[in-house]
Amino acid sequence: MNIYVGNLDYQITEDDLRDIFEEYGEVKSAKIVIDRDSNRSKGFGFVEMQEQAEGQKAIDELDGAELEGRTMRVNMARERTDRRGGDRRGGSRRGYRSNDRDNNRY
Repeated sequence: MNIYVGNLDYQITEDDLRDIFEEYGEVKSAKIVIDRDSNRSKGFGFVEMQEQAEGQKAIDELDGAELEGRTMRVNMARERTDRRGGDRRGGSRRGYRSNDRDNNRY
């Protein structure tokens, strides 16, 4: 089970996350998301737990819990969507309307 953990203090490490979640079961991985430009934590991460029931128990007990003065948000992670936008070539499709009556307009 993949779990989203948000509203984390920027000093929390992957080892810290692993330690917290290991109280609920086997942790396969713990990852803090890092900003590419500043190389600092973005204040959220993901924990992958081996067993669904253990992951759900961690979510139930840790969502809303305080860690380093911040209230954690813990829930099941959603599938990542493609954030590029536009067409599959990576470009924007602004200005193009396939249902435009005047196809010569663009």
